Amino acid sequence: MIVKYLFVGGAAAFVDISLFAVFAKVLQYNYLIVGFSTFLIATAVNYHLSIRYVFESNIKHNRKKEIFLVYLVSGIGLVFNLTVLYLTIDLWNFEMMLGKLLASGSVFFWNYLMRKYFIF
Repeated sequence: MIVKYLFVGGAAAFVDISLFAVFAKVLQYNYLIVGFSTFLIATAVNYHLSIRYVFESNIKHNRKKEIFLVYLVSGIGLVFNLTVLYLTIDLWNFEMMLGKLLASGSVFFWNYLMRKYFIF
C-alpha cells in the first residue's frame, strides 16, 4: 500500500512543486502564499488519487467527513510544510526550490500514516 501511495504522493507533489516553481520562482509571487495555495491544490489531487488507487473510501466515514478529515490532517501538514519553507528559505538561505522539496518531503509520512490509520 505504501508503494501505491508513493506514486499518488509523488503525483500530488509534482503538481505542488511544479505550480510552486511557476508562481513563486518564475512569476515571483510570495512563496508562502504560493506554498499555501499549491498545497491545497495538491491535497485535492492526492485525495482523488488516493481513493481511486490506494484507500477504500466510505468505509470508516461518509464522504463529507472523509474530505473534512483529509483537509484537517493536511492542514496540520500544511503548517509543517510552511514552517520548513520559512526556515529553509528565510532563515537558512537555502535555494527556494530546495526548500520546497524539503518541505514537501517532510510531510509525506505524516500524510500517509494519518490517511491509513485515521481517515481510511
